[in-house]
Amino acid sequence: MSLAFAAHVRETPVTRANPVTKLFAALAITIVLLLSVDWVSAATALALELLVVPFCGLTAPALLKRLTPVLIASPTAGLVTVLIGEDSGRVLLGFGPLDVTQGSLSSGVAIVLRVLAVGLPGVVLLATTDPTDLADALAQRLRLPRRFVLGALAGLRLVGVMVEEWRVLAMARRARGVGDHQGVLGGVRVLAGQAFALLVLAIRRGTRLATAMEARGFGAPGPRTWARPSTFAPRDVVLALGAVVVAAASVTAAVTAGTWSFILS
Repeated sequence: MSLAFAAHVRETPVTRANPVTKLFAALAITIVLLLSVDWVSAATALALELLVVPFCGLTAPALLKRLTPVLIASPTAGLVTVLIGEDSGRVLLGFGPLDVTQGSLSSGVAIVLRVLAVGLPGVVLLATTDPTDLADALAQRLRLPRRFVLGALAGLRLVGVMVEEWRVLAMARRARGVGDHQGVLGGVRVLAGQAFALLVLAIRRGTRLATAMEARGFGAPGPRTWARPSTFAPRDVVLALGAVVVAAASVTAAVTAGTWSFILS
């Protein structure tokens, strides 16, 4: 696997693992954590994930930058749960019609830990996986429809282009004085116009790209060859087993502590 797309990623056995294996590892942990809302299983999974993070090839600044949305969402979700979650146990604080009880506080802490434990594997998966390698693995290993996979890959490759075009549009409008000193409503109007212009550019670029891909035989019927075969290696087995161990350990810890509460029961 080539990690030239990300200078912040160094090659390790985890980053060189097959994207399908990394996807399985993230899903295995996520599914188990969604089966119960308790803080013990989430804390156990998060602690074990943090032990593996140094071997994922991401520098600390790069990881923190990509975790920013998760770090913002987790306390927000926890606070909402604490304030409007189901009340149980002793009342700890009161804010008018809102009460903070032992049960709601415990649920809030569990939500914070759970969002972090679910978000961390996903962030690592996205940051250490080349989109082309992921498309190759999905089409060759999971046998997903190649037209859909290649189309999605082409669209994903255009995300960076769209970001740059948004920046160029903003600079061009600023150079013409569009949006200066127009207040909040004027700023919203200018932003909407810029978004519409980007939409038009995206449609035009997507149409040209689709035509070019069809002309090069990407949509041709029959079997196709792949420039880079997607294969499994012993490191994939280790990573998959590691994910299963993390999931099993989190459930075992919660059951042992008596906090496990199956959401479907």
